[in-house]
Amino acid sequence: MLNQEAYSSYHSVNLDAQTARASPIELVLVLTDGLLEELARARGHIVGKRYELKANSLSKCTDIINGLSSSLDFEQGGEVVANLGRLYDYCAGRLYTAGVQLDPGIVDEVTTLLTTIKQGWLGVQAKNG
Repeated sequence: MLNQEAYSSYHSVNLDAQTARASPIELVLVLTDGLLEELARARGHIVGKRYELKANSLSKCTDIINGLSSSLDFEQGGEVVANLGRLYDYCAGRLYTAGVQLDPGIVDEVTTLLTTIKQGWLGVQAKNG
């Protein structure tokens, strides 16, 4: 079995390779995939009562959401971008609540919302080639 340090190193190199040649939409998709993976870990930590790991995991999730939100172009994006920004803020707030209440159902809610957002980005990517 790959130890955690080796996996992290591999994951970092793989992520660097993906992001080096990525379009802005591809970067959003790579970040969203990482976010969805981390949400699954956070959920597992809540269920497994690994509270310190849960806190670290939810913090990573919030950092990724904040990164996605801060990359939005509110000047040019109009109502769609404003709504997406509010949705990201809502997700971050719900993750805070999930951490306090130790509720994996809230993590599931956020996962569903972010999966829907990801589908939207995949649609934009398909439309723009």
